[in-house]
Amino acid sequence: MPLDFTKHFVAVPTEFKLRNNTGCSWKVTVKLMNDRVTLDQGWATYVVVHQIKIGYMVTFKLLTPDTLKVIIFDDDDIEVVNKCGKHDEAFIAKE
Repeated sequence: MPLDFTKHFVAVPTEFKLRNNTGCSWKVTVKLMNDRVTLDQGWATYVVVHQIKIGYMVTFKLLTPDTLKVIIFDDDDIEVVNKCGKHDEAFIAKE
């Protein structure tokens, strides 16, 4: 995450819920690496399940202090709509 984004937090959470365009939520942990906040556990699985490929653009919008809305655009700049599929139980965000 850009440093400008993280300065909006009193304390950066250790976990985020990622909510997609169909309302599904996914849990990822957050890690400090090289003075940057990065998405860690759960992110790689999210990428695979949501079929994010090289060339896709992923945008994040802060909805609540611990929830990000994720919008994925393919390499033709078309928004990708992902239905809720089977997620690894460890990473499903409980409401």
